[in-house]
Amino acid sequence: MTRPPTLHPPRAPRAGRAARGPGAAAAGPSRARRTSTPATPAAPVGPSAATGLDGAPRWVSGALAGVQGALLSLLVVVMPALAAYVVTSADPSNAEIGWPRSVAVGSSLWLLGHGGPLTADGVTITLVPLGITALAVFTAYASARRSAHPALSSWVAATVAHVVAVLVVAALLGEAGPFGAGPLAVLRLALGSTAVAAVGLGAGMLRRGRLRELTRPAWSRIPALVRTGTAGGLLLSAVVVGVAGLVASGWVISGRAAAGDVIEGLGVDTFGGLVLAVGQLAVAPNLVLWVLAWLAGPGFSVGAGTSYAPNEVVSGPLPALPLLGALPTPGSGGGLVTWVPVVVVLSGAVAGWWLHGRLVASRRRETPLALVVLALAAGTLTGAATLLAGGAAGPGRLEVVGGPALLVGATVAGLGLLGAALVALPADPVLRRASARGARRTWDRVRGRGVVDPAAATDRGTRGSPTADPGDQPGEPADQPGGRGDRR
Repeated sequence: MTRPPTLHPPRAPRAGRAARGPGAAAAGPSRARRTSTPATPAAPVGPSAATGLDGAPRWVSGALAGVQGALLSLLVVVMPALAAYVVTSADPSNAEIGWPRSVAVGSSLWLLGHGGPLTADGVTITLVPLGITALAVFTAYASARRSAHPALSSWVAATVAHVVAVLVVAALLGEAGPFGAGPLAVLRLALGSTAVAAVGLGAGMLRRGRLRELTRPAWSRIPALVRTGTAGGLLLSAVVVGVAGLVASGWVISGRAAAGDVIEGLGVDTFGGLVLAVGQLAVAPNLVLWVLAWLAGPGFSVGAGTSYAPNEVVSGPLPALPLLGALPTPGSGGGLVTWVPVVVVLSGAVAGWWLHGRLVASRRRETPLALVVLALAAGTLTGAATLLAGGAAGPGRLEVVGGPALLVGATVAGLGLLGAALVALPADPVLRRASARGARRTWDRVRGRGVVDPAAATDRGTRGSPTADPGDQPGEPADQPGGRGDRR
């Protein structure tokens, strides 16, 4: 009996080399089944992920960054005071001084760096150690850069949190802090801490190029000459401050012998010398701005009745601070030193050259107006910096420390304007063309009044008189000029 054949469904033909295409040949002869594993999405990297605040409002990260920045700068200032207490605690003369006193001293200096005046034994200290101010700005910047979300609500919350932290520390100090100096001192502390927090935290939250994007709509509405002049004033101020920093460094190096005598007189040990050196960094920026006042010409004072100016140096008893050993000595003023303010003129020339390269003037008055704006901006900035660097540093004579802010600002504005004008005005093509036209007109007028041209005089004398026509018959009246046709 024959078995019936088994029917199978037809198989699909295998793809040959021709059917696979050129891309399949490179895949190789492997028949292993390929399995694709879905890629795990990477965790978002940002302030919220870094702080573990996923899902929280944006202002929370800002508030935490503000508190973190305030506490970080406070610890940096307080820790040296605590270290000094630990080192000197074995001294029997310090038996009645506990560690809370060291914390209070460090906290008071920290509040002073935020602009809060201090009162001790009826003496009010208003001199702001700008080194501590710079430290507070930097820690606020670093905290916001690391943890805060870049948003307006976050910036506002961070600023408020920073100010609240400062006021809480001041309240804990009680009468030893700004609260003991009156309501105006507390208001000054609040304003100073607000400025420190707003600048430091705001700079930390802004990404590269973000500031330009935010300010471009308002900045573009300002006339070009005002924008360029303001930037030129900022450049002039930066150049003058940079030169002042170099001069201050030279003073410190040349006065190291006097500073060594002060340290030897204090009788501090190695650790005390290190603490003293770190403490002097708090007032180093103040010294730089005092040198700025010296470069401008008006000079500065460290105590009532003293004067440190290029033309004259009147010294007096100074606090036992080694950094003050760098100040000029009596008899060092006058002579060639009197010409030191020329540095401000040269700085103005640098700013004027920059302004000439940036400003595209189409009218004669644009460059002079831009120079006026440059001078006003530079004078305002340097005057404000001089005001911040001065104040009362103690009782009696030390109530007058720093330079005259208004006079320094006005002097920098005037000398800077002179230097910028000497460079920018002759280089302006619009002014050059206008000056050339004016000079030609003046020369033409001088020639017209001083030299008589016979041909021109004859032409002017005969113009408007009857003219004789060679074709006229004898006795015929001459033609009258001045008409399109002869009047008959």
